[in-house]
Amino acid sequence: ASPPSHDKQTQPKPNTSRTRRSAPSLSVARDAAKPRAPPPPPPPPPEMDGSGSWDAIDWNQIKEPRPPRSSSRGMEDFLLEDEEVYAQGHGVVLLNTDEAGILSVTNFRLLFVSQATKGVIELGTIPLTAIEKINDDVKLQPLPRQHDKKQPRELLQVIGKDMRVIVFDFLPKTKQKNEVFDALRRYSKPTHLWDLYAFSCDPSTVYQKSDPKMRLLKEYHRLFRKWFPHSGSEFEKDLRNEWWRVSKVNSTYSLCSTYPSALIVPRSISDEDLLQASSFRSGRRLPVISWCDPGSGAVLARSSQPLVGLMMNFRNNTDEKLVSALCTQIIDATGSLRKLYIVDARPRANALANGAKGGGSESASNYPRSEVLFLGIQNIHTMRDSLFRLRDYVDTHGSVSSNGTSSAVSLVGDRRNRGSTWGGGNLNSMTQFSSMLGEWLNHIQSIMVGASWIAAQIVQESASVLVHCSDGWDRTTQLVALACLLLDPYYRTFNGFQALVEKDWLAFGHPFAERMGVPTITDNNSGSQFELLRQPSLGTLSNSPNRGALGSSVSTSNTTSGQSQTSNNSSPILLQVIYSFLGALC
Repeated sequence: ASPPSHDKQTQPKPNTSRTRRSAPSLSVARDAAKPRAPPPPPPPPPEMDGSGSWDAIDWNQIKEPRPPRSSSRGMEDFLLEDEEVYAQGHGVVLLNTDEAGILSVTNFRLLFVSQATKGVIELGTIPLTAIEKINDDVKLQPLPRQHDKKQPRELLQVIGKDMRVIVFDFLPKTKQKNEVFDALRRYSKPTHLWDLYAFSCDPSTVYQKSDPKMRLLKEYHRLFRKWFPHSGSEFEKDLRNEWWRVSKVNSTYSLCSTYPSALIVPRSISDEDLLQASSFRSGRRLPVISWCDPGSGAVLARSSQPLVGLMMNFRNNTDEKLVSALCTQIIDATGSLRKLYIVDARPRANALANGAKGGGSESASNYPRSEVLFLGIQNIHTMRDSLFRLRDYVDTHGSVSSNGTSSAVSLVGDRRNRGSTWGGGNLNSMTQFSSMLGEWLNHIQSIMVGASWIAAQIVQESASVLVHCSDGWDRTTQLVALACLLLDPYYRTFNGFQALVEKDWLAFGHPFAERMGVPTITDNNSGSQFELLRQPSLGTLSNSPNRGALGSSVSTSNTTSGQSQTSNNSSPILLQVIYSFLGALC
């Protein structure tokens, strides 16, 4: 799909009124029988696709005021801006903590407020897009302390992508459970783009900070240690120094639809060179600079794999010129030239296997003063399966759920078979758990070690580093973002961390929707309406009957998840980086 238009004069405005769902008033009910003219058709949504530009919606053009919140149901003190309550249950018990409270389904999250403390219980509160699976047919064994064992229990199980397994117990002989369950099924998988909570917040509250292009260029000014101008004429001037420049060759996203509109490149490389070099990289994701040190001249660059072919005999002179330009500066008074490390995040065997599809890896002989290294980080499918096996085992056999707190498993588990739980001390079970945990932690370690090594070469040797994997938007993003966090203290601040996510994750095209299993935008046959496709969620739940319910079999007809019959490209890429970030900060 071609990138969206950047002409703000012809760009359609989003119909922000579609995000509001006001509760019907008495006057509306009295007037219901009166004939009314049909409402005007809503304006078409902005043309945008999964790899479209940030200019698809001009937030600063939205000036109409927001109507007051239509439905809060007594939750005013706990709701965020423009958050609305769609369904609610009173006297609901969170079995994980045995707390009673009010459970609300909003346009943003599942919200649980304690009846005793009048505060939000974080364990029972989860964003709708972070829900992996909901199940309303949970049959748990009765507790020994339960007084009325004949009383039916109305249970609802929620499994989160953050490894939470939580169970709510509703009052019997009420419709509260069905109302909450139906609301979760409807709003956790919205059918229209404007139903997402992100489009409900008033864009005027972010004012000029809503322009992603300006924020990206502001970050480039910071990297260049330049004063950031506030006037439009000064802002549009070329940004460059003695080594690098900011190119606008991708301003219309015609060079690469998954790259930023502005690219930091060596000053000696022309825009024509960039166009020629892009043809030699997968997805036209050519080598560009993500972080630079004006003090030493070292750079951290990123790209996708080169298209060298099965025999690794295809070459591109412009690509070699561009990569070599990353390390042409002299680093000391003796005239020593800078070294370049080309870091391939994949295992060597995987990189060579990609050659059969036209990809592959660089040969150091074609790039002067370079050294090629392989980090051995596995692909998205291996990472997803590793996390799934760990979560499946913990949630099935653990004495605590995967959220780390006492769960319904420990409360109502089969007490006649305590040896089946690793909490019960069974040696074989403990060994199996340790193996699964070790596998997952080994993946985390590979990412942390790789990022630490990259940062060390830039600091200690003043070397430049080019990082890539296959497509250059998963493992590459993990390594570059974590290395930037280690190299630059600014990224360890709130504003800096936001700039880092926007630069290396959003601007460089990480497929968040696909990896996280949240809706993405797809065009139907007519092209007149944009619907949301629910991507597969983490793990293939059908592979494990034990994961469906806590302690018993599950009726799959009453189970809702984000799965699809299409290929599963979800993966815990962001989750791994969060683990690594926390490890680096500690």
